[in-house]
Amino acid sequence: MDPWLIWLLIAAVLAVAEIFTLTTALGMLSAAALVTAGSAALGLPVPFQFLVFTAVATVTVLFVRPIAQRHLVQPQTARFGVDALVGKAAYVVSEVTDLGGRVRIDGEEWTARPYDETLVIPAGKTVDVIEIRGATALVYPRD
Repeated sequence: MDPWLIWLLIAAVLAVAEIFTLTTALGMLSAAALVTAGSAALGLPVPFQFLVFTAVATVTVLFVRPIAQRHLVQPQTARFGVDALVGKAAYVVSEVTDLGGRVRIDGEEWTARPYDETLVIPAGKTVDVIEIRGATALVYPRD
């Protein structure tokens, strides 16, 4: 079997393995094997084929893979549901104590407790939503 065909098969096997692992490392090795298949098809001797594979694999894994990883893993830009309420201002409808209370967040009434259990927040104050636990907003008064 011709060396270029062996390198082509290696590239295909690595590409299929990349599909199942999604690590991008095997994809880079697959690209290196593909470049090596091209150099083998041009008649490069086998020891130099291994040098080509090693050089291309090193360059792609060290330089191309980090760039690909940054583009694949992007932080979530928008928050949805109750996560979007954290950090918003709320209006205290009824006194908030460790036992309970009510606040209005974006026009909706929520049960509330103070983030610091020792606080008592009177009605009419503006508070910040620190956390949402279940259907209860944990709030802290603005000064």
